Amino acid sequence: MQVRNKLQKIGLVTTGIAIGVAISLNLPAIADREATQPLPLDELRAFTEVFGKIKSDYVEPVEDKKLINQAINGMLSGLDPHSAYMDADAFKDLQVGTQGEFGGLGIEVGMEDGFVKVVSPIEDTPAQKAGLKSGDLIIKLDDVPVKGMTINDAVKRMRGKPGAPITLTVVRKGMGKPFNVTLIRAIIKVKSVKLKLLESNFGYVRITQFQEHTGENLVEAINTLLKENKAPLKGLVLDLRNDPGGLLNSAVGVSAAFLKPNSLVVYTDGRAEDSKMHLTATPDFYLRGNQADYIKDLPDWIKTIPIVVLVNSGSASASEIVAGALQDQKRAIIMGTQTFGKGSVQTILPLGNGTGIKLTTARYFTPSGRSIQAKGITPDIVVEEAKVVGNSEEDGFGVREADLENHLANPNSPNTASTPTPPKIVAPEKPADKTGKTRKLEPGEIVSKDDFQLNQALGLLKGINILNPNSASAPVVATPVK
Repeated sequence: MQVRNKLQKIGLVTTGIAIGVAISLNLPAIADREATQPLPLDELRAFTEVFGKIKSDYVEPVEDKKLINQAINGMLSGLDPHSAYMDADAFKDLQVGTQGEFGGLGIEVGMEDGFVKVVSPIEDTPAQKAGLKSGDLIIKLDDVPVKGMTINDAVKRMRGKPGAPITLTVVRKGMGKPFNVTLIRAIIKVKSVKLKLLESNFGYVRITQFQEHTGENLVEAINTLLKENKAPLKGLVLDLRNDPGGLLNSAVGVSAAFLKPNSLVVYTDGRAEDSKMHLTATPDFYLRGNQADYIKDLPDWIKTIPIVVLVNSGSASASEIVAGALQDQKRAIIMGTQTFGKGSVQTILPLGNGTGIKLTTARYFTPSGRSIQAKGITPDIVVEEAKVVGNSEEDGFGVREADLENHLANPNSPNTASTPTPPKIVAPEKPADKTGKTRKLEPGEIVSKDDFQLNQALGLLKGINILNPNSASAPVVATPVK
């Protein structure tokens, strides 16, 4: 319990594709060590002179608060791509994103032609109950035109205290004129785990982000698949593609679901003594507070059935921790493309005025001692994503950690040259439809039947079962046949 409390003192969070796993750390050791060094008086004098010149000579008056905040932000952002200052709004948004619940309407949205487009209403939310549909365009929020707003501005307006009303003006294809719909905001709980029984005996679980309840949601998903299949599964696809990361304890919990108790999941190393941690598949490292051990609710066969983990360049941070742990412990076969390469640890430190800072404090390493920083997880089997002929939107280049300015170096990069080249499966090109785009998922559909990487994963699981009908009796070893 002491370890568990230590892990949750400050909050373990990551946000976005380029932001890594956060660990709650105490930093008195660093503070004491640096306190004996003299202050850089010349640099501080230069700072005050610049501050004074801006106050006296800049073309427009600037508030002291704004200058100080920008100076703090510049001091942190200049360190590496992941250290940052968060104002009160950003700090609150970060907490909302990791908790997986907020006051709002329950719609996934995007922007199209300057308007808010409904991507999908979330099940059993005010948006779904009011009849909003995928493809609807929201042109006004409480009589305020959406045109000219950013997506973040629009989302902030739609979120709010539960019970507060908001009127949306909506344009729907096939209807002659816009119509108004008034919704009452409610607590929206977003599940980060989605599931599907691909076919008899083979399940699919997708994790979109590692939130507070992801571990419990994973257990619920596996037990739901068991009920739907009416028998233990013979194989599972764990989809971590485009999962940007999240809470460290949730990543440990997801790994613990498939590993033997006490197996090493990840370890961290930094300057402060508290940053040197070995996180294992034990309750102290994946539960929060007085939370019950949800891993106990899993069937025994989940520890042994064959697993294929799908990853790509959008799999970052906590996703890479799970993939690296299952790969090193030879518990799963990793399939897809090279991951993002986010291997540094950020500590979220709240400040007294409702703001906070995100500070890089350590690097993390997979059980075998690999640092994935600026490198990523190399799949056991490389399976490229299918390219769409004639669709320039899908021919973009993925950005990885190594592409970011000021990224931290990989501490064991000299050893990476000896990494064996994995077998590679090249996806066939497929034509675009008449609009020049691939088919979009229908409402309620969580993965496409035409997903080449998924189909390769399913085929591999079937092959393992054919070659070893008793594969559920022993963990699968991640050594693909060449």
